[in-house]
Amino acid sequence: MERRVLLKAGAAALAGGLAAACGVGRDDSGTWDGHTSLRYAFWGDNIRLKTYTRGFDAFSAAHRTIGVVPEFASYAPAQERMTTMIAAHDLPDVFWIASPQVGTYGKNKLYHRLDGIPTLRLTDYTPGQLESFRLGGALDTLPLGTYVSAFRFNEDFARQDGIDFPEGDSPGWTWDKLAELLVDYSRHNTHGRKALPYRSDIDLPFESWLRQHGEQLWTEDGRIGFTEDGLASWFEWWEKLRRAGAALSMSEQEGMAFDWPTVGGKVLANFGDSNHIVDEAKMFPQYRFRLRPAPVAPGAAAHHKFLYWPRMAISGEIDRSLLHAAGLLLDFNVNNAVMPLRTGLSMGAPANRAVVAAYRPHATRDETEMLDLVAADEASPQLGGRFEAPPGANTWRDTMTQVGGDIALGSTSPKDGAREMISRVRADLERG
Repeated sequence: MERRVLLKAGAAALAGGLAAACGVGRDDSGTWDGHTSLRYAFWGDNIRLKTYTRGFDAFSAAHRTIGVVPEFASYAPAQERMTTMIAAHDLPDVFWIASPQVGTYGKNKLYHRLDGIPTLRLTDYTPGQLESFRLGGALDTLPLGTYVSAFRFNEDFARQDGIDFPEGDSPGWTWDKLAELLVDYSRHNTHGRKALPYRSDIDLPFESWLRQHGEQLWTEDGRIGFTEDGLASWFEWWEKLRRAGAALSMSEQEGMAFDWPTVGGKVLANFGDSNHIVDEAKMFPQYRFRLRPAPVAPGAAAHHKFLYWPRMAISGEIDRSLLHAAGLLLDFNVNNAVMPLRTGLSMGAPANRAVVAAYRPHATRDETEMLDLVAADEASPQLGGRFEAPPGANTWRDTMTQVGGDIALGSTSPKDGAREMISRVRADLERG
């Protein structure tokens, strides 16, 4: 209890400091100098805080009686703070949702239904899109972006060493062919580079692997959707690269949670989410980075492609007097091109296609690369639906990181590691 009080006090202090910086604040009535103020919780780095503050300023300029109080931290502290605020029934009015928490928050009724809020426009979305956004039949969250699974490579390094990556729709763009190319590159390039960091815990490419092999991350009824063999085969693919010297060792990248600015100049390529190019390419402005979709297994299951949406919500506990303003703020985030023009696309391609069309003329080279990849996957006949993380799944990625690191260090095998991970995640789901 003392720790909760301390965390809550720290959160309040941060919110108060940011409110003062933004010229807005909040008392118990939800007003400041006659203005309505809304608490908005999100995460990222200092650059994101600055860009989103510009977005909030633009919103308040358009709605002069509504201010925004940011409640901000890096990813892990932001999730810890949310846990504290949930326990205290002190939720922000509008908040981002970490992907492992989507089902857990839903089970605890933390979301407000969105399809009855008159200030939130839904007319830009097709009925199919709106249906895909629903959780358990309820439209109570909306995407603030769209990600797809991506392979990113340094085009300058590739040219220097005579490497040509196949296009995403090429028959040669398979996991095995890619592994052969990466091993050959690491053995023969003249610059002493490795092919890529060791990333057996990267979630979206892992999900692509599962879906292509007829499995999935989660089932509709909230269970693990993959087998020990499916998970072990993924770990083994990465182990072959590591043993062949194509992937960085744990010591070379200083653990599983490596620092991209440290390793980005030492590797040809990297796996990740499509939006990562937006921020990570900026760390090496002297190079050109390109994207490809995830490789495809021969005989891949139909409808294996998928879209991942980082979601945001209005609190289910919001004061009804603030609901009109919260609808306007959410609408500005997801349906107004002014917001991404202020913030950039670090949170992915807008889910609202009208916003994408309005933004494209202003997109940077890296953002255009991302927008093109997302658009191609959206239009793919292999696109299928997916299920969000169920209650209790909030630590599954931490478990995968630990198990993947143990495999890389030789303390367990891919098969035993897969068995351990499934056992631990299953126990978490049962508790959830």
